[in-house]
Order: sequence, then structure tokens, then C-alpha cells
Amino acid sequence: MAISFDKAFGIHQHALTARSSRAEVLASNLANADTPGYKAKDMDFQAALNQAQNNQGFSLSRTNQQHFAVEIAPPGMVQFRVPNQPDTGDGNTVDVQTERNNYMENALQYQASLEFLNGKISGLLKAIKGESM
Repeated sequence: MAISFDKAFGIHQHALTARSSRAEVLASNLANADTPGYKAKDMDFQAALNQAQNNQGFSLSRTNQQHFAVEIAPPGMVQFRVPNQPDTGDGNTVDVQTERNNYMENALQYQASLEFLNGKISGLLKAIKGESM
């Protein structure tokens, strides 16, 4: 009997993908905090999770097997954030404290999904070995 990892892992495997993509967007905001004219962005997590579950991402074709596979979020998933503070004169809308808070919250949720997956994997290993839970 084959094990269906999609059923065994549930939504957590897809949440990791969406959280990872959001972390990249938030890190980009932090990296560009001093870039004039940079507009802060964020991701619709629910849309990213649905995309990850349906595996509807865009991927670039590789011309060589040694190239990295790159996935690009569908248009509309990453959006500009409405600024919480008035313009400082350089057109940058990044609020560093907000970005740090969002990044840490996202990191904690990523860690929680990892812990859930770890528990699922431990349960599968016990089942495969025939151990009692």
C-alpha cells in the first residue's frame, strides 16, 4: 500500500512554500529600506497558499540541467503595501519596524509548520517500523 504524502502532510507542506515566498518579499523590503523610491510589498498569504496547494506557479524553463529552477509568483499575489507613515521625501514606503515584525511573525509561523511536519514524519516512521505510538 502506497503512502500519500499529500494526505499525510496536509496543508503544512504548502504553508512552508508560501511562508518561504513571503519571507523573500519581506527581506527584500528590509534590504531596500534606504532605497529612494522603493515601495514596500507584501504577499497575500491565503492566495499564495492556494497557489502552492494547486501547484499553479509559473516556472522558467531551464536551458541547462545545472541551472536552478526558478518559480515566479503569479501576478497579483505580491502587492504594494499601503504605507502607515507619511512620505519622508524620498518616496520610500518601507517602515523598518513593521517589516521586522512581519518577518518575525512569518518566521514563527514557518517554524510552527516545520514542527507539525516533523511530528507527521515521526508518526510515519513509527508506522513504517511497526512501533506503537
